[in-house]
Amino acid sequence: MRCANCGFENPSGANVCEACRASLSRNCPHCGHEAGFTAKFCSECGAPLNDAPAALSLRPKPVSEPSPAPIHYTPHHLAERIRAEQAAMEARGETAGERKTVTALFADMAGSTALIHDLDPEEAHRLIDPVVALMMEAVHHYEGYVAKTLGDGILALFGAPIAHEDHPQRALYAALRMQQAIHRHGDRIRLEKGVSLQIRVGIHTGEVVVRSIRTDDLHTDYDPVGNTIHIASRMEGIAAPSSILVSEPTYKLAEGYFEFKALGAAQVKGIPEPLVVYEVQGLGSLRTRLQLSAHRGLARFVGRQVELDHLHHALGQSKAGHSKVVAVVGEAGVGKSRLFHEFKERSRQGCLVLETFSVSHGKAFAYFPLIELLNNYFQITAQDDERRCREKVMGKTLTLERSFEDLVPYLLYLLGVGERSSVLAEMDPQIRRDRTFDAITQVLACESRNQPIELLFEDLQWLDCETEAFFAYLIDHLASSPILLLVNYRPEYPPVWTRTGHCSQLRLDPLDTADAQALLATLLGDDPSLAPLRQLILDKTEGNPFFMEEVVQTLVEEKLLLGEPGQYRIEQTPGALHIPTTVQGVLAARIDRLTVAEKELLQTLAIIGKEFPFSLIQCICNGPDARLDEDLCYLLARLEAGEFIYQRPTFPEVEYSFKHALTQEVAGHSLLTERRSALHERTAQAIEALFPTRIADYCSELAHHYRLSGNVPKAVEYLHRTGQQALQHSAHLDAMRHLGAALELLEHLPDTPARAHQELTLLLALGPALMAVRGYGAPEVAATYTRALALCAQVGDDSLFPALLGLWSYYEVRAEYSTARELGERLLSVALTEQDPDLLVDAHAALGETLFYQGDLRNAHDHQEQARALYIPDRHRTHAITYGVDPGYVLTLTAWSLWYLGFPDQASTRSRDTLALDKKSSHPISLAFTLTATSILGQFRHDVKLAEECADAAIKLSLERGFPFYLEWGNILQGWARAEQGNIDEGIAQITKGIATYQATGAEFGCSYFLALLAEAHGRAGQPQAGLDALTDALALVNRTGEHFYEAELYRLKGAFTLQCLDEGRQDSGKQREAETCFRKAISIARQQGAKSLELRATVSLAQLWETRDKETARQMLAEIYSFFTEGFDSVDLLQAKALLNAWQQAGDEQ
Repeated sequence: MRCANCGFENPSGANVCEACRASLSRNCPHCGHEAGFTAKFCSECGAPLNDAPAALSLRPKPVSEPSPAPIHYTPHHLAERIRAEQAAMEARGETAGERKTVTALFADMAGSTALIHDLDPEEAHRLIDPVVALMMEAVHHYEGYVAKTLGDGILALFGAPIAHEDHPQRALYAALRMQQAIHRHGDRIRLEKGVSLQIRVGIHTGEVVVRSIRTDDLHTDYDPVGNTIHIASRMEGIAAPSSILVSEPTYKLAEGYFEFKALGAAQVKGIPEPLVVYEVQGLGSLRTRLQLSAHRGLARFVGRQVELDHLHHALGQSKAGHSKVVAVVGEAGVGKSRLFHEFKERSRQGCLVLETFSVSHGKAFAYFPLIELLNNYFQITAQDDERRCREKVMGKTLTLERSFEDLVPYLLYLLGVGERSSVLAEMDPQIRRDRTFDAITQVLACESRNQPIELLFEDLQWLDCETEAFFAYLIDHLASSPILLLVNYRPEYPPVWTRTGHCSQLRLDPLDTADAQALLATLLGDDPSLAPLRQLILDKTEGNPFFMEEVVQTLVEEKLLLGEPGQYRIEQTPGALHIPTTVQGVLAARIDRLTVAEKELLQTLAIIGKEFPFSLIQCICNGPDARLDEDLCYLLARLEAGEFIYQRPTFPEVEYSFKHALTQEVAGHSLLTERRSALHERTAQAIEALFPTRIADYCSELAHHYRLSGNVPKAVEYLHRTGQQALQHSAHLDAMRHLGAALELLEHLPDTPARAHQELTLLLALGPALMAVRGYGAPEVAATYTRALALCAQVGDDSLFPALLGLWSYYEVRAEYSTARELGERLLSVALTEQDPDLLVDAHAALGETLFYQGDLRNAHDHQEQARALYIPDRHRTHAITYGVDPGYVLTLTAWSLWYLGFPDQASTRSRDTLALDKKSSHPISLAFTLTATSILGQFRHDVKLAEECADAAIKLSLERGFPFYLEWGNILQGWARAEQGNIDEGIAQITKGIATYQATGAEFGCSYFLALLAEAHGRAGQPQAGLDALTDALALVNRTGEHFYEAELYRLKGAFTLQCLDEGRQDSGKQREAETCFRKAISIARQQGAKSLELRATVSLAQLWETRDKETARQMLAEIYSFFTEGFDSVDLLQAKALLNAWQQAGDEQ
């Protein structure tokens, strides 16, 4: 007698099923008539059968209650698809059965007999039922079919009755999911009851014959071919508790998608030959978007042979050890992704393929594509805890190369693994970024020596600034590695790194007429009646493959095309195609032809994003009009069938993605604003609910959704957090964009004290980013900090200090020294009042700098030394993020002061130490300042080599990071060095351009000094009058701004050029007197300032002038200033003075 519950064939006369203990007969309580197992009413008297089985739940049930039939535990959408499969099979005349290759999964509780031996039957059910329910949930999650429940276990099929080409992977995903679920459930049971619950799973892939599917209860009959079901059962029988064993056929089909451990051959009951067995260890590496898209059944690939040849040629060169970068550019829908897919499939033999991508919003925060790349490489999933992530990264990296142990922390930090208070968290973000780039590059380079790498990156038009910087770094450092980097993007993206020699660009245009016709022939077929329609489509789509596929799909849905794909016919050609002229119109028309429920869901998905896990969809759709999970899955299946979306059976849950980004865009924009806003709000709330411990990873997405929902407070909150994250990674452009957007939104809120506080916070965060990108003297900087200062007065906030410091930076760079000095004194007053050493270090540094530029060298040096004494690098470098300025700049300024005050050796030592410190751990802007400041000190000392080296490094850093301020400092100093080395015209041009560009940013800070360098270059060119003109401009600037620090040298140079004009033949005692006046004034200013080094120079110039007139007076004057110096006797200035003194002494001795 066949059991109605499990299908087991029991002996004749049996009352209870031997397999599942279900009753084999059921009688009406009113008339006694025998009733069917699933009947709800008696067929004889019509009385209700109240004991009809109910849907499966975790509720305990009496031991005598039979297990439910498949119809009661199979999700609705699966049941409907199963019925559809049966109907299709019967329609094909295959009612006798159908042969299918499936993957069978057996799972049961390990040691359940002993476990429940002493338990009451009801208690046993309460223990077993939840375990079985979790098993079934895992199977249904990956659209498998639970064919039988076997007491404490299940038999499930993947691939039948619902066909899946990836059924082995689905079965393994389900096995991992159920093991994970049972582990969590078992931990609770162990704590509550002291009972250990474990399951074991066996899997085998082979053939079965599906003879029939009963539409009333979904029972299926099987005729095993090759003992498929039996082998799966035996795999489970020999599996250890908590393990998953698979046969060799399953292993071969799933290799790469999962990790396995070979257990060797095992002899199993009923099988004559030993079977090779493998244990599943976890996920493998083959799960990227392009790899998965290969299983979707794409139309025949046509054309693109030139492009494929180009890619293959580049791959050949990269395999030979010459890294290549190929950028494919084309409009949306032209076939960029398909080209990559085809090339990858044809060239992957012997190569490691890594894939990642950028998205238009949400996840497109700094480094997201790079993190995705590492996740793919190290096979990290969202469910891996920190320990597991660490194991994966360390294991793979150290297996690759033991010496890479030092690289691992940087990789882990980027992946968000580790304590936030670690050494890396305290490290300067720029240093950390550079080392992380280096770590990834080294790993890729080493991996490529084992096997050539194809690195595929999609949609660069949405790339963040930091990942773009990594691209540039990778391209620069892997020129000799066997790596082929393939990228694609739309035409609006302007890559700067394609100019390098090993980069090439492919423009992907629409298909030409011949190739477009070939593609249409594949899509439509060759029926003669299609010729007029074919021409209409060619004219409308203009060779865009995506347009063509979508038009054909639309015609099929409109039932204008009849037949099967590739074999269509048409009864009447339409006079015109009733489709829009753009792909957006095509998609909109298709969307409108969906059912109401399908269209509503598609629009919801479009708001969520390009990709979406099932749990997020589930959470968002769980509103007042919530759909049942079965209904939701059914609608998703319908959209998948319509090729609007496709499914990615990733672990631990299925994810979905739009087939094309344009589908998402059109679907989202078709919603009314109110509905769209509501969905953005619900999406953001769902993300917060689902990922409460990982909110930092979703700040950018949350900002996007709350911004478009109109929830200004929340949008501002997450834009602020996203901006702060960008600042931490030195992504200043991104920070400006996020913080600027937050401030714009804030204007829509009521003017309250709370809003004022929030605005102040945002302004103070925005200031440092503006300084870095726009320059310290930019008007935006002034506006930002002026508004911040006004808000401090308005709300009485304690943020006065950073507002004052920001304004001080602005006025200092604008060379408005009187205002800057007042602000510096206010800073010091605030810091002294607070008695806060963290404030005092910035206040003393700021005031010291202003006093230095005003020429008050002694007081400047006192403040600088106080700041230096308070400065703690590891503590105060974060001020570069908070205030835009690392007070460590004072270390270099003290070197300047020391040189001015007559201590050149101490100055050099201080400068070298500061530069070494900044190179090791500095914020990038701080390092840029130190490099330029060290170059200036080299110029002070006439050390051309030092000045040039530091200027070169400053230029390179500023170009990479986007620092216009220090870029022009570096250009001016580099121009001076070139002029000193004989490239005078080039040097003059570079200095002139640098000064003009620098002043265009609003900066005049140091311009009197830069004009002096220009004058020196003109002097070397034999152009004293041009030099005098530059000095006239410099002295005018001194008088206007009060920038006196280089005034003494300006007058000395003026005197020298005046004499140089005499050398050109214009003998004029008046000019000599003018020069002498200049030298005397230079000496006077230098003495007043205490600038001994400048006094020495001016004295040398005056002594040389007096040499023929009063040599002894000149000697005494020079000897007096020379005697002050106790160090630096190898410097140019002191050597020149010593040479003059020696020459005069020798001449005196000879007389």
